[in-house]
Amino acid sequence: MRDPRLIAHAKKMRREPTEPELRLWDVLRAKRFNGIKFRYQKVIGRYITDFSSRAPMLVIEIDGDTHVSQQDYDARRTAFLQSEGYRVVRFTNSDVMTNLEGVVQHLQILIDTAPLPSPLRGSSLSPEGERVL
Repeated sequence: MRDPRLIAHAKKMRREPTEPELRLWDVLRAKRFNGIKFRYQKVIGRYITDFSSRAPMLVIEIDGDTHVSQQDYDARRTAFLQSEGYRVVRFTNSDVMTNLEGVVQHLQILIDTAPLPSPLRGSSLSPEGERVL
């Protein structure tokens, strides 16, 4: 069960976005980026992600100045998200504010080179991807 306090905090964060979050959200929202559905300030486990997508499994974080002092927390958070199957990419506020085009290009490269998902267990597909009769 999700923590109601965490959900309330995520809602508050959605109502009070930072300028870098607004700029990147304008690119990602409403499937504007490659038709991918991103969620903003989404709770995953015990953490709130800035932007996340289930297909591809990707979390995008925009780190402000306070993240320098939160390296241990960020490492635990990243490890958890990776254990859930997400790729995690981080940008600084400055990256987004001064080089949004570069951030978007980096995301495009990540998506273009994303590993294919593992086949489901018990699947009737052969290793070559053709259906086995």
